[in-house]
Amino acid sequence: MARILVVESVAQPAIDLLVAAHETDVRLDLPREQLLSLAGGYDALVVRSQTRIDDDLLAAAPRLSVVGVASVGTDRIDLAAATRAGVMVVNAPTGNTIAAAEHTIALMLALLRKIPSADASVRRGEWDRAGHTGAELRNKTIGIIGLGKIGKAVARRIAAFEARILASDPYLTAEQAAEASAKLVGLPELLGRSDVISVHTPLTAQTRGMIGQAQIDAMKPGSYLLNVSRGGIMDEAVLSRALEEGRLAGAALDVYSAEPMDADSPLRSAPNTVLTPHLGASTTEAQDRVGIEMAEQVLLALSGITPPYAVNAPAIALEVAPKLRPYVELARRLAILARQLSPAPYPSIALVYAGEIAAWDCSPVRTAALAGILEPVTDQRVNAVNADLIARERGLTVNETKTDAADPWSSLVRVSLGDLRLAGSTAHGRPHLAGLDDFQLDAELAGIILVTRHQDRPGIVGAVGTILADARINISSLELSRLSAAGEARMFVSVDDPIPDTALERVAAVDGMLDARVVELPPL
Repeated sequence: MARILVVESVAQPAIDLLVAAHETDVRLDLPREQLLSLAGGYDALVVRSQTRIDDDLLAAAPRLSVVGVASVGTDRIDLAAATRAGVMVVNAPTGNTIAAAEHTIALMLALLRKIPSADASVRRGEWDRAGHTGAELRNKTIGIIGLGKIGKAVARRIAAFEARILASDPYLTAEQAAEASAKLVGLPELLGRSDVISVHTPLTAQTRGMIGQAQIDAMKPGSYLLNVSRGGIMDEAVLSRALEEGRLAGAALDVYSAEPMDADSPLRSAPNTVLTPHLGASTTEAQDRVGIEMAEQVLLALSGITPPYAVNAPAIALEVAPKLRPYVELARRLAILARQLSPAPYPSIALVYAGEIAAWDCSPVRTAALAGILEPVTDQRVNAVNADLIARERGLTVNETKTDAADPWSSLVRVSLGDLRLAGSTAHGRPHLAGLDDFQLDAELAGIILVTRHQDRPGIVGAVGTILADARINISSLELSRLSAAGEARMFVSVDDPIPDTALERVAAVDGMLDARVVELPPL
């Protein structure tokens, strides 16, 4: 049972999920020094949007294997540091999609119809209808910067208002944008043509400050600007001046470069603004969904499975996961077997994905194989999070190939290390060795295995069986393969107990025995 520390408020259904599976402590509002002193005793840490995960915290928590973020954004997480430490970061990217999209529409309508100022006017005893004449969304051109999950949800809702939709997103095709009723254009065209612009990009090195003086100058005079994504994407001082000078008709923001907003922020006094305190995900339904989604990811990670929403590890798509996951474990076991059969260091590893799996993203298979190879040669924890990084640092070249040829198996993973060539597949979800160099086998990859190479002649199999029996070692399965009669043969003998050195020496001394060694793989 793992230990989980929850340090920020998350929905109770999420806590219930964690408590049911592992020892879970909820300690909210911990001072930084106390968090650093406590973190070392936990395997998982659950945060939301305030806790800083950096080198200092990671160094104080050597047991930590996963950080669960009950949010979409991970800008408080040093992902590079977490990756180096082999700590998986998971988030909840879909749970607040609807809430954020609906909040965007609410702000857009409040801005165009001047609802906040009209409300304040009525409360002051006024009845100024003419002074609060607004604008309709119908027939307007709405520009969406960032057509991810939330951007698409916003676009679909705007389409119901009979507005034209432009989108700018460097990672989408025109066909994908059209599925959300949007026309894909470049950012300059979007800025120049849109009546209303809504930003929905993550905060990255590339997007920080992406809406600055030049971009606001390029917008249509009298247009509106919204940000319901992340603070820091737009220059708030430039935006405030544009509002003061009347170059923009209005702006609505839910996120800010500093949160809570600085007391002297120029946005507080800027005209024609609607400001909300980061409420995009603040619905009861969204908080429950986000919390549950995050908790499910944490539990998967603690069980040794790379979850679909791992931020810093190759994840398995939800629709592919049940099919690909057994091959991830297969690759790890093939690599563990390879380094025991061929322990010398090698500059490269070759991976071949054959058959059905060749159509999928096999990056989780690659990282599993690398982890299996690298675990014993470094004092770092090696897993799906940092396997690629450690391989690069150690100068290990990885060659990957895909092919349709996997007969008689539906899928095969081949691992080559130096002159050693292994092939494996799965049977009923369990990893099996299918080939060793030119020998065809079908042996389950688990437990203690005696591997021999010998002359194909009478008496050798019997002699090995007798030696194991003398040592009171039970054989659970035996696989024998030969290239030709009286040529070389291979034998895989799975046993229930460790084979003592004296018994292995007797096996190696059998007449006609060319090589005999014991390998050990994790139990299934």
